Amino acid sequence: MDIKAPTFPESISEGTVAVWHKRPGQAVARDDLLVDIETDKVVLEVVAPDNGALTEILKDEGETVESEELIARFEASEAVPPSPPPEPGGAPAGTVPASAGSVSASPAAKKLADEQGLDIQSVSGTGKDGRITKDDVTRAVADQTAAPASTAVPAATPAADQPRAPADEPFAESGERVERRVPMTRLRASIARRLVEAQHNAAMLTTFNEVDMQPIMTMRKRYQEEFQARHNGTRLGFMSFFVRAAVESLKRFPAVNASIDADDIIYHGYYDIGVAVSTERGLVVPVVRDADALSLAQIEDQINEYGSKARENKLSIDDMAGGTFTISNGGVFGSLLSTPILNPPQTAILGMHKIQERPMVVDGEIVVRPMMYLALSYDHRLIDGQEAVRFLVTLKGMIEDPARILLEL
Repeated sequence: MDIKAPTFPESISEGTVAVWHKRPGQAVARDDLLVDIETDKVVLEVVAPDNGALTEILKDEGETVESEELIARFEASEAVPPSPPPEPGGAPAGTVPASAGSVSASPAAKKLADEQGLDIQSVSGTGKDGRITKDDVTRAVADQTAAPASTAVPAATPAADQPRAPADEPFAESGERVERRVPMTRLRASIARRLVEAQHNAAMLTTFNEVDMQPIMTMRKRYQEEFQARHNGTRLGFMSFFVRAAVESLKRFPAVNASIDADDIIYHGYYDIGVAVSTERGLVVPVVRDADALSLAQIEDQINEYGSKARENKLSIDDMAGGTFTISNGGVFGSLLSTPILNPPQTAILGMHKIQERPMVVDGEIVVRPMMYLALSYDHRLIDGQEAVRFLVTLKGMIEDPARILLEL
């Protein structure tokens, strides 16, 4: 059988072979994961078509592949074939080290550990269910680099008798400065290209405001248990309020929900809200579609589902296609204030930040309030400054008085 790359959508012309999970001769069962193909947006998985084994790999890790290009050959068998016998003086032909299959690790973590010559079984995982992430491997590499030379070479053994490190070993000897050159992933390169294009092709400005989060926090505290019981355990978060507030504000300011196509303005009659999600591979923006027709619980469910899929590299192209407006929450990482960059061809993006208690003057008295800075970056080619400010003030008013969201005031 021929193993081919998946059919890429029209927006993707090619991909890169990220990780081969099986090697030639290694027994596999039907639907076992064979290889990850990394594109500009998502990682696509190719699974075994039947019980059997790979006979030949035609595209190695790091090579570029096009849609439906032949990448390997596969031989089917009625039962899962046994592993091939070991070669004299070496490991079994075509097998992968036990360390790569006996632990739960992300493809990026496995690839980095292999590049650094690190036994992945020695790495402690901090991900879900103990899964080893790329950050775990990076920390382990840093710890190994920082270890004293005396721990690596027994004192009684002359240094000249020690085996030399491979030529691609990234660790320098004691006293030398360490550098490691790693090619950008396709997703990171795509992010870099799009961010530069956004700054070059748009007249981007940012307006700021702050919002009192006390009303939303009081509402969550009061109704959280009842909300979870009513909606099968779904927690009431902040993001659903911001999505709904953004939708109601976009209805009042259509230009903020529009996009520019050459000399034309496209006004969207729907509200597809992108929610930025940080993953090991980089920032991705899945889209909550028709957000104006969804309840708070449905919005929370979609965002939670996208978060889980993003962490497991399961997001599809359709999950991230389109979008008329984007919300990015840097506050989860502790950011107090930042300037979000536009997500082309959209003309605006909202940045949420850390909630911090600050003294505020309310009705002539100084009180402590949980405050959040908001940032709206917008394309000045289409959106005037007063329109951007009024949009942000409208959104602020809805968050500070949530009844306005439900009453569409």
